[in-house]
Amino acid sequence: MPGSQKDKQAIIDFLNQILAMELAARDQFFIHAMMYQDWGYTRLYDRVIHEMNDEETHARLVMERILFLGGKPELRQTAALRVGTTVPDMMKNDLALEYEVADHLRKAITYCETAQDFTTSHIFTRLLKDTEEDHTFWLEQQLGHIERLGLQTYLMTSLHH
Repeated sequence: MPGSQKDKQAIIDFLNQILAMELAARDQFFIHAMMYQDWGYTRLYDRVIHEMNDEETHARLVMERILFLGGKPELRQTAALRVGTTVPDMMKNDLALEYEVADHLRKAITYCETAQDFTTSHIFTRLLKDTEEDHTFWLEQQLGHIERLGLQTYLMTSLHH
């Protein structure tokens, strides 16, 4: 638990910033997943729906921690959505958002550890691990496949399971 009231409020502020980003990521991934489904890219749809569900789980963890610390979740402040119009643009937009989330998480982890709130730091570390080792890695990999295979060949592989 954070020591001072100032630290506690700063941590709640970090949590609300991360909450807004997680909810924006959830919404952006949902829109992109539905576009993939509409275009018949079943494999992309399945993967991005999985990522959307992960973002919702992250938001739930963050919201629970805000409430535990006596804060109020700020659901009306959401980060801007960047909806793409092509598969590469969608992936690049999702990757940019994940990089932003990771950057905010690193800053929040550092602050929490300084304030000796190791529980919140642990939550943020878990979210960072999911962000960096799962979705960011997958998006970088997919963009690499597009570059090496060419867009049309890549999209053909995304049509079915």
